[in-house]
Amino acid sequence: MAGYWKIATYNVNSIRARMPVLLAWLEREQPAVVALQETKVRDENFPHDEIKAAGYYAIFKGQKSYNGVAILAKSSPENVRFGLDEWGQPDEARLVAATIDGINIVNTYIPQGRQAATDYFYYKLGWIGQMREYFNRYYQADQPVIWVGDFNVAPDRRDVYAPDKLLGSVGFHPDEHAALDMVRQWGFVDIFRHHVPEEGHYTFWDYRVPNGFKRKMGWRIDHIWATAAIAGHSVRAWVDTDMRQGPKPSDHAPLLAEFNWS
Repeated sequence: MAGYWKIATYNVNSIRARMPVLLAWLEREQPAVVALQETKVRDENFPHDEIKAAGYYAIFKGQKSYNGVAILAKSSPENVRFGLDEWGQPDEARLVAATIDGINIVNTYIPQGRQAATDYFYYKLGWIGQMREYFNRYYQADQPVIWVGDFNVAPDRRDVYAPDKLLGSVGFHPDEHAALDMVRQWGFVDIFRHHVPEEGHYTFWDYRVPNGFKRKMGWRIDHIWATAAIAGHSVRAWVDTDMRQGPKPSDHAPLLAEFNWS
């Protein structure tokens, strides 16, 4: 594989509701790989034919109204796996992994956590912790691995619109930061921060916040992380905010990164 190669992650918040804009975006951006979260559709209702007509293979695992993950790829995915079941985690609709173009792709939709100091929150922390075990089991840090998805965690102060106010909230909690950092130390580089160190760049704006997008009240909770073996090949990363202000938007915007394998 040589030349430029683009990957994106996008929480679509219902793939059926987002199909017209998703198909137009695929045609415009032409990413090699797209990781989707919150597809919110049973497997038998996944829009496989439309995705295939757009030039993409699709692997997916979903359920009605909640969760759901998919990987769309121009090349045929290999070594496909779903979920964290081997560790007692039943959330198959939260993780899909595959090898595409020789790159190991892991797409996750990490639990939201609801509220600190609840069972949901502790489940989220455990889920994040299991990701390090997952990477230990299937990969090595010197291999080409890209971990993408909606992590539901903003890693540092630059990644939320009001860090002092929000610190301790779910999604921006010290316990989440510690858990996620343990996975990062396995061998990952945050590709967006590798290229864009400034604050004020977000991927999620809550529908429930009036005019939250226009008021820049966002969170950077969607991520593309890569092992050092390939992070040095990345040339840029960006958030496609046009997708958040277009017709029928998701509450997330796509995050993209481009690599040069030459």
